[in-house]
Order: sequence, then C-alpha cells, then structure tokens
Amino acid sequence: MEIQKLTRKFKYNGIDLQDPNPGMSSEEVRELYAMQFPELNNAVVEGPVTTGTEQTFTFVRAVGSKG
Repeated sequence: MEIQKLTRKFKYNGIDLQDPNPGMSSEEVRELYAMQFPELNNAVVEGPVTTGTEQTFTFVRAVGSKG
C-alpha cells in the first residue's frame, strides 16, 4: 500500500489560486482571498472534487436579486 498526499487547489472565475496554507480550512482560504476579490465575501465553497492526488475547491459567487 502506498500513501499519497493530496494537494489542494482553489478556483475562482476561471483563475487558479494557490493554497496559501494547507492548515487553513477552505472557508479561511476564501476569507483570505476575499481581500483581493471582495465579491468572495458572499461566495460559497463548492467541493472538493478529487482527481488523482489533487483536491479542487471552487469559489462560487452567490446570485441574488436586488429589490
């Protein structure tokens, strides 16, 4: 049996974002990237989708209506 370490990858709006710290939760990573992309403050985290040794989390902006 061989143990392989999973690496995390984050995606937002077609952009690949690096994992700033493997010890952070996906929500903490979203909050960190929200400083650069303010619209992530209202986004949700989808995933992870695991492919091989990679886990991909996707930040999806919340869709709402004004009025």
